[in-house]
Amino acid sequence: MTYYGGKELADAFRTVRKNTIQIAKDIPEDKYDFKPSPESRSIRQTLGHIAAATTFPTMLHGERIPIEKIDFADYMKKVGAEEGKPRTKAELVTWLQESGDTFAKMLEGLQDETFFADVIAFRPGAQPPSRTRFDLLLAAKEHEMHHRGQLMLMERMIGIVPHLTRESQERMARFQQQEAAKA
Repeated sequence: MTYYGGKELADAFRTVRKNTIQIAKDIPEDKYDFKPSPESRSIRQTLGHIAAATTFPTMLHGERIPIEKIDFADYMKKVGAEEGKPRTKAELVTWLQESGDTFAKMLEGLQDETFFADVIAFRPGAQPPSRTRFDLLLAAKEHEMHHRGQLMLMERMIGIVPHLTRESQERMARFQQQEAAKA
């Protein structure tokens, strides 16, 4: 028996996506083309990458397309073209919301514990050579958190205190006020 299934994956992913969307909203649109270095993605490109990133796990686990049937070169070309489309801040926020909702709903529909234990074997030479579906589904959330960390650093570089830091500072200030009132 497992205590972490489709509903829990969906809830956790929704939390991650909610925070990504908040970052997208907090950054002024005139800063969306900021890049921390010439070879890095811009804020706009990173947000597009995050929005597009759930298409692969949706294909693999939601549509149940066998991995050996996926043409990765074609897939990467299509995803790259989608990520590269010029989008406004509002369009990116909407895309993040829609792709996040689609992925979370797919996750909620996964209730069969044996499905999560399925092992997906990768092409020869891949490292690791295989992973469980559960691990791959968690990886989608981890991937977004990785890029969200980059966005939070970019926020700092353009003079914005990330919302999670602001919320933590506000909690600490309230706690200190409560402690001072007790004294």
